[in-house]
Amino acid sequence: MNVPFVDLKAQYQAIKSEIDPAIQTVLDETAFVGGKHVEGFEKAFAEKFGVKHCVSCANGTDAIYITLKALGVGPGDEVITVANSFIATSETITQAGAKPVFVDIDEYFHIDPALIEAKITRKTKAVIPVHLFGQAADLDAVKAICDRHKLHLVEDCAQSHFSTYKGRKTGTFGVAGTFSFYPGKNLGAYGDGGAIISDDDEFARQARLFACHGSAQKYVHEIEGVNSRLDSLQAAVLKVKLAHIDDWNKARNSHALKYNELLDGLPQVKPPKLRPDTFHVFHLYVIRTERRDDLAAFLKSKGVATGIHYPYALPLMPAYRYLRHQPSDFPVAYACQGQILSLPMYPELSDGQIVHVADSIKEFYRNKKP
Repeated sequence: MNVPFVDLKAQYQAIKSEIDPAIQTVLDETAFVGGKHVEGFEKAFAEKFGVKHCVSCANGTDAIYITLKALGVGPGDEVITVANSFIATSETITQAGAKPVFVDIDEYFHIDPALIEAKITRKTKAVIPVHLFGQAADLDAVKAICDRHKLHLVEDCAQSHFSTYKGRKTGTFGVAGTFSFYPGKNLGAYGDGGAIISDDDEFARQARLFACHGSAQKYVHEIEGVNSRLDSLQAAVLKVKLAHIDDWNKARNSHALKYNELLDGLPQVKPPKLRPDTFHVFHLYVIRTERRDDLAAFLKSKGVATGIHYPYALPLMPAYRYLRHQPSDFPVAYACQGQILSLPMYPELSDGQIVHVADSIKEFYRNKKP
């Protein structure tokens, strides 16, 4: 049996009757940039979060960069973020002119709140927790620290579309939540795309201004900005998909619980821990094992595709050699980088496929000496 890591074709086939007319409408209207399709998606996305503003942009990386620029983050500032994420989270800090300051992770793969305050200096301007793999970080603790030190809380929600923390959606706790609509995300476009949500009127105005060449009125530029737009075709696709996201997220969660049940009692595998009072949308289902590479190779031989998210902790990458970090500075993130393995996860997974993956993992450990 073949089990792909993600199956976007299956998703497309399931909603083809809605997607094709939406795309055709944009083509018929030749309304490719801005206009009602983008505005319609922004309105629907903001309403689903219960916030006042959605500022769409070209991709999830831009969403973080634009947010930092709109908050006035720049040279001489520091921004605290987590040691285990995709580089988009930290590279945008540098692009804004600030210095990234990394914090080790907790048992849920998130920034460890107990370690944040030791990293705060007079230069610290913001904290960016990443709701990695689709589960909310410890937002009560992180927000309390930000409030106490008067720091901006910016939530990186690239993998947590509509996950919740104590009944409240991620992305709504800080001044802004940033999103990626890369095709493989829970809510994915058919190309790149991103968005920022916020309840702060002035922040949203500044973010939209910066994303559009610093212009709220054509040819009148209040500041220098960038050109970062969500195109109308992607907006049309995303608006169709938005109507299905809750069902897809429930399916992902159900698949994860099925994995947990089937892998229970296998001492060599640590399934992902579930933070209490959260709804995990499982953008990724990530296990920990001491024999990760051998297991991945065996699963490949069984037709099961896997991934590693991510193979290197950010502060230990060549890009951040100038910070002179050592593995001992981030012991948990460093240990995880050699243990984590992402199993197939998408809404259309069948029970049979999940059973095949779990049985293959059990077979590997049954046939291998400890």
